[in-house]
Formats: sequence, C-alpha cells, structure tokens
Amino acid sequence: MTALAVALACVLLVLAGLHAYWGLGGVWPGNDAASCARTVAGFQGVDAMPGPIASFAVAAALCFSATVALVLGGVIASPFPFFVLGPAALFITLVFLGRGVVGFTPAWRRLTPEMPFARLDRLYYSPLCLLIGAAFFTLGIRGFSA
Repeated sequence: MTALAVALACVLLVLAGLHAYWGLGGVWPGNDAASCARTVAGFQGVDAMPGPIASFAVAAALCFSATVALVLGGVIASPFPFFVLGPAALFITLVFLGRGVVGFTPAWRRLTPEMPFARLDRLYYSPLCLLIGAAFFTLGIRGFSA
C-alpha cells in the first residue's frame, strides 16, 4: 500500500502544481489563455482560464488529498484526528469517482463540448479521475480495516 500511496500522492502533487501554475497565469498546454481554457476547462464558449482564487483552491485541495493518501498508506503520521481523516478520505474518493463517471455522461458532453477538452477528457481526464478515486477507495478500505 505504501507504493500506491506514494504514486497517488505524486500524481496529486503534479496536478496541484499545474493548478498553481495556472493560478499564476500560466497557459500551458495552450498558447494563450483561450486555447489553454479550451484544453483544460472545455466549457461551452470558454475563452479564459478560471481565476487565481479558483486555481489555488483546487491546488490546495489536491495537496490536502495527497497528504490524506500518504496517511492512508502509512507513509506519514496523521496530522488529522480520525474523525477528520475518515470522512475526508470518503469525500475525496466520492469526488474523484463522481468526476470520473460524470465525464462520460451526455450532460457533461453538452456542458463541455470545446475541443480539444472533450476528446482529452474522454481519453485522459475522466479515466484519471476514476483511477484516483479507485486508489483512494483501495487505500481507505485497507487503512480503515487494518
């Protein structure tokens, strides 16, 4: 479980870094804010990235999630009491599984039709969310049954 926790935390921290980069005004993988937004946000008619507050909030949530993964994997001691850790782990699992599933629904396709986001979401973003959710579920089951 340690390897799973470390791998999951690494993925989450890379994603947190990307969100912080976007919060600072970065435009990769686009060439400008509009092309970046069409690549990573994909909402109909999007022409700008979300603001810094939203980007930094997501980065902070991803860092928190990475910490929870490391605690569940037994890599670090918990800085959180159990009554916080258990619900947090469940919430994180449900958020990622939910986002992964929603990404394959017709309603989400109508909401996020911009290319290349729609294609990348089907191929990478939604499956990655499902994998992250499954990894959290696995760590949670193992961590709370031990």
